[in-house]
Amino acid sequence: MPRVMKRLLLFATIAFVVMNVVAAFHAWRFTHFTIEAGTHTDNPEQLTPLEKIGVLLTGIKNPKPTNRTTPAFPYSTQYLISPNGRLETWYSTVPQPRGTVALFHGYTSSKSKLLPEASYFRSLGYNVLLTDFAGNGGSAGNVCTVGHHEAEDVAAVTRWLQRRPGPVFLYANSMGAVATLRAEAELGVRPTANLLECPYGSMLQTAQSRFRSMHVPSFPMANLLVFWGGVENNFWAFDLDATAYAAQVTTPTLLLWGTADPRVTPQETNAIYQALRGPKQRQDFPGSGHEPYWWKHRELWQQTLAQALQHLPATSSSSPLVSH
Repeated sequence: MPRVMKRLLLFATIAFVVMNVVAAFHAWRFTHFTIEAGTHTDNPEQLTPLEKIGVLLTGIKNPKPTNRTTPAFPYSTQYLISPNGRLETWYSTVPQPRGTVALFHGYTSSKSKLLPEASYFRSLGYNVLLTDFAGNGGSAGNVCTVGHHEAEDVAAVTRWLQRRPGPVFLYANSMGAVATLRAEAELGVRPTANLLECPYGSMLQTAQSRFRSMHVPSFPMANLLVFWGGVENNFWAFDLDATAYAAQVTTPTLLLWGTADPRVTPQETNAIYQALRGPKQRQDFPGSGHEPYWWKHRELWQQTLAQALQHLPATSSSSPLVSH
């Protein structure tokens, strides 16, 4: 073999090894929270060019999310058992409830971030149960698989609620929405209806979107990041696919999405909505990003959810509930 070819082969081998080491390191940082105090690295679109270079070299700062506030309404702390460990939840009941809404947060978040939403559901006459996914807030562990293992937490919470009277609705955003879809597609969970905000299309797509936000080519590092994220956490992460899950979900579902979302594309949202097999409705929020939709569209958000809770379980996919 000519010397030049040997050098090229050696260079390619070293580059391949380095890329895998870097990807494995980033995947570990991405899926394992630290117990060190500090703030989480800003979202990619909020970083300066110099900060983006630093993140690419050292990985994100990922301290375990905490609950910085507690409910202003009456509640009790309940501890539920999931295959992922002990889950900390806040359970609040109302007189003569119309049902219960279980709320599930997104990545690097906690149940306290959903207190405004829980307060609104209570005002409509529903009990609420807010849960810290395993690894987050007051729940056990420090591992987050961005929706895969968290599906088992959704299943544990839903089944606990279904042993009590009344219908059970699942309200979940981003990672929590993906976990909800997987819980129904693969773990046999059957709630009354879903209220889902901005689920990403697949683990690969959300990894690619983060590289795009950094203005860095996504291939091959996004693929390697997904590969190592799964290997390090004992699952095949390329199968973490909300669109595929949606194709197995017959639960009545309301899908919410912000038209300015930098992380979840219109194509991902359209594919998930089209794949849903059960009664379904959709509401888009103009100008909203990957954020609570009541920030910019409080009245529309409230009206949409109130109508969904009242009508969605009885609708068919051909009878529109909200505008798209």
